Amino acid sequence: MTGMPGTPGLFGQDRGPRVATHDDRDRVVEILVGAFHDDPTWSWAFPDPDTRPAQYRRFWGLFVDGALRYPNVWLTGDASATAVWIPPGGTEMSEEQEARVAPLVTELLGERAAVPVLELFEAFDRAHPRDEPHYYLTLLGTHPDHQGRGRGLGLLAETLEVVDAAGLPAYLEASNVANVALYERHGFGVHGSFPLPDSSGDVVTMWRPAQEHG
Repeated sequence: MTGMPGTPGLFGQDRGPRVATHDDRDRVVEILVGAFHDDPTWSWAFPDPDTRPAQYRRFWGLFVDGALRYPNVWLTGDASATAVWIPPGGTEMSEEQEARVAPLVTELLGERAAVPVLELFEAFDRAHPRDEPHYYLTLLGTHPDHQGRGRGLGLLAETLEVVDAAGLPAYLEASNVANVALYERHGFGVHGSFPLPDSSGDVVTMWRPAQEHG
């Protein structure tokens, strides 16, 4: 996948979104740390707001490292928002990276608290459809300094053009049910849902059929 042409004025800036490189890794992680600080699902998993940012840096860092194996991690031109896509046939992490998840979560949370969080990961995996090639939007976030200005959804719209050009569907999980209606505006429909291990909330899975392009 190649970078999209710049779109003057799209985000109030001179250039449009671009594919992130390994040099952008820390910026992508920092956007996610801020964007997901109060997310209902991930703040449940990492309940201490004081330690959460440091925990997130290591946790989301592992996912960003995995996604950067592909040219499908996007940043707005001003690096205020990021969209982390996994291409058809790809995986969120390499086998080596995936093997580090459980030890990292256990280190960050302690053995007892890590158990339900790891159960949550299994629920994500079970819910993910496998019967049709698709793009997977694993993470979408806007840095708190820029939220409320349409950065994240604008980036989503731009990157969906790439998905549509490929003639493929897309899948995501809404870890905050308040965002379901926003994703529906971009062609996603509710696919299913699953509860957090303690039933205190739900994660909604969403599917966007392949769109005609051109």
